[in-house]
Formats: sequence, C-alpha cells, structure tokens
Amino acid sequence: MNTFGQLFRITTFGESHGPGIGVIVDGCPAGLPVSQEQIQAALDRRRPGQSELTTPRSEADQVEIQSGIFRGETTGTPISLYIRNQDQHSHDYSHIEHAYRPSHADYTYDQKYGRRDFRGGGRSSARETAARVAAGAVAQQLLLREGVRASSYVSQVGAVQVPVGYEQLDLSLIDSNLVRCPHPETAEQMANLIRQVRDRHDTVGGLVTGVVRGVPAGLGEPVFDKLHSELGRAMLSINAVKGFEYGSGFSGVLLFGSEHNDEFYTDTNGQVRTRTNHSGGIQGGISNGQDIYFRVAFKPVATILQPQATINDQGEAISLAGRGRHDPCVLPRAVPIVDAMTNLVLADMLLRARSSRV
Repeated sequence: MNTFGQLFRITTFGESHGPGIGVIVDGCPAGLPVSQEQIQAALDRRRPGQSELTTPRSEADQVEIQSGIFRGETTGTPISLYIRNQDQHSHDYSHIEHAYRPSHADYTYDQKYGRRDFRGGGRSSARETAARVAAGAVAQQLLLREGVRASSYVSQVGAVQVPVGYEQLDLSLIDSNLVRCPHPETAEQMANLIRQVRDRHDTVGGLVTGVVRGVPAGLGEPVFDKLHSELGRAMLSINAVKGFEYGSGFSGVLLFGSEHNDEFYTDTNGQVRTRTNHSGGIQGGISNGQDIYFRVAFKPVATILQPQATINDQGEAISLAGRGRHDPCVLPRAVPIVDAMTNLVLADMLLRARSSRV
C-alpha cells in the first residue's frame, strides 16, 4: 500500500528518477494555517546535497502546492503537494539493470512484480520520503496548535553515542551541527567517523532518538492500533530502518517489576504524573500524558563504492561496485523523516481520539 493513516491520511507517489514525487493529504481539518514556507523548511532539512556528510546529489526540493490550501489555510479538501526531480543521473545505474545489489530491493521487487525500475531504485528509493516530510509538515502544524511538539536527533553513529538521556540535552541544538546531534562534543566525534567511513568508500549506521512532549493522555487504540505499534509501523516503513523500541525498550529486561513500574502521583497543579517513565509515555497502547520517547535503528547504507560478490538476473555470479552519489551515513537526513512520520501518526491519533467520545 502507498497510503498511511486513517483519518489523517496520506498517499505518496512518484519514483526517484521520474519527473517528480508527491503526496495527497486527505482528512486534514479546514482552517489550519499552513504556509509553503513551513513545508519548504521541513524539506530543506531532508534534501540531498546539504552538507559534506551527505550525498552530493543536488535537489532544491521546491514544493508546489497544487490544491487544498488557499490564502494560507487548509480548505478541508485533499491537499496535493508536488516536488519535481531535477538532478537525476540515471546513467549511474545502467550497470545494475540486470544485477542484484547486495541488501537492496532489486531481487525482491523482481520476485514480487516481475519487473523493476533500476534507475536509483525507483519506488524503493529513499527519495520517496521527501513526500512524507512534506505531508508531515502539515501534520506538524495541527499538532503545534494543540501544544504537541515532536523532535528527533542522532543519538548514535557506529559505536559513537550520546552519553546522556534526552532529558539532559538541549534539543534546540539539534540543527546546530551537520550531524543533528544536540551534544556538541559527541556530534564532532560522529562527524569525524562519517568522514573516515566516506573516505574509505564505506557506510555506517546508527540510532535516531525521538521525543514528543505535550501529548495529552488518551491517544491510541486499545488493541490492534496501539499508539506504540503505530509509531513502530511508521518508523519501520522508513528505508534502512532495522529496529524500533520505545520507553525502556530492550534494556527493560534488566529491571524487576518493582523497579520498572511507573508510580502515579498528583503534582501541585493537580495533574496526574508518573515518578519514572519507563513506559515511554504509553500504557495499554494509549498515551498517559508523559513524554513519549523511542529509538530507531538505521543500518549502514547498502550502496558502497567497493566491489562485492552477487548475482545477475540470470543467476550468474558477478562482481559489482556501487556508482553514483550516495550518503555515507543516512542518519543526519533521517532526522526530519522520523519527525514527519511521528507527526503523521500523532495527527491521525489526535483526530481519532476526538471521534471516540460523544
């Protein structure tokens, strides 16, 4: 499926080396202030060619609003956002027309469809995520009106990791460096590692941590559409993602129940709070009003500029080296994608929560 969400719903279209990519946003309430500049700002954080640590492919990623927004406000009708491709080097991929790149979708697409667009990976390319970022910028405006703010940052690259939790970080520093890590000393170490990996024609993965503040209690469904399962589904739909955990995650197995349980209390303002937040702001699949936090694991980018053993579509053994322009580490450009998918999930859940009460 190319559609995500129920009430706040998006459908993306387009390929990496086609004329362009786009998204239809359906279900957004009318009267929401949304400007082209707000959407463009989100896209500028994701676009290629933005720094020495990313792919040199140069795309302006200028968004065109084709419908659904009039005089700076949503009209309640479908919103159409389109981004033209400008810097395709399709010839860079001619050598893989009949070859299966290791850890790419070439073989699986052939098995599913009996054909594939080998130019940059076609629909399987991370280029598609620009459409999600554009849609996520619309969802973000809906959430900000409700006091909900989602942020994400690079918390680990390879073995280099931020030594403290998000509570001890100034998240306003996320965009203060090329890596998008709000811990300056660690950010410099991460940048140096990415440069080293790039120079030896290799790639490296890592972790993005997501944090959402201001979420009201009551978002999420009790059984199949639990809030954490929808967040996990959203994150696992992003290219190169290999894992998702929220709250204490896998480290929670090291605690006993007496240590892991989040005790409730009422604060001086009469608000229900928890003394700890091992639950990650979600209990029973529904938000409890505390911060939501999670981690997303990204594998090393599969395209490396080194010879590797593989086969072609005739089953013959061949040697294949990547060509063209690729990220040595996807993490810096993944941050706005994680933000976008978080915003899309929460916007949908917010509208669903409003429809669950008389």
